[in-house]
Amino acid sequence: MNYTLVTGACGGLGGAFVRILAERGEPLFLTGREEGRLAALADGLHAQYPQLPLEYFPCDLADEKSRRRFFAYCDSLHARFARLIYVAGADIQKGFEKYSEEKLVMQTRVNFEGAVSFTRAVMARSDLDGTTEFLAIGSVSGLYPMPYFALYSATKRALWQFYAALRTELKGRAKVTCVLPGAIPTRPDVKEYIQKQGVWGKLAALPPEKVAQKSLKAVAKNRRSVVVGFWNKCMRFVTAPVPLSLKMKFISKKWSKTEKDAF
Repeated sequence: MNYTLVTGACGGLGGAFVRILAERGEPLFLTGREEGRLAALADGLHAQYPQLPLEYFPCDLADEKSRRRFFAYCDSLHARFARLIYVAGADIQKGFEKYSEEKLVMQTRVNFEGAVSFTRAVMARSDLDGTTEFLAIGSVSGLYPMPYFALYSATKRALWQFYAALRTELKGRAKVTCVLPGAIPTRPDVKEYIQKQGVWGKLAALPPEKVAQKSLKAVAKNRRSVVVGFWNKCMRFVTAPVPLSLKMKFISKKWSKTEKDAF
């Protein structure tokens, strides 16, 4: 059986992907950090969709040993994959000097190393017959260097570039897309952060369901990358000719006023 593998399945955006695919009756293989939350999610899905093929197994994406245990479990089931949706990410936002070594390593590994590792693992367990899909959730924050969001924007830029290159390597064998959304109102701290951004934040934000729907359409069309949201597309177009130094000055002034560290 070929599954869709969803990371960050218990989160707001991951959950939106899960609901859409469950309604379609597509076999799902879910992962997240906490086994209890995964079990509760699986129980709810089984209650609503009794015939839905569903597997789950917890994984700390920042931990190589945990990833290996996850892949070993997949192999114990002889699981194959038709699609990877890499949603998980650590959106820590603060001045870099405030980072601990633990947070630095965790954010880098979850946002980039984990995505690369899961992509390689799914490639090895897929038919790569032209219908396989690889979808990674990047961010418009990866379009520019972002002071006070420096590590996050750098890892999202790396993910975007990795998927763009991989798309060429797998041409004709798989569809590969990296989607670039703005803020997504999921956790309470994210919603509060969007509110603090005022009109700017509200215009750039999109509900998780809409981001998930647009993302699935984008990878089905084998788009290399897609900026999600009309306002985000406008901002990218309008700011393209602005010197990078001025963009970073504006970003620094804006982003230095808030901190976000929920992990």
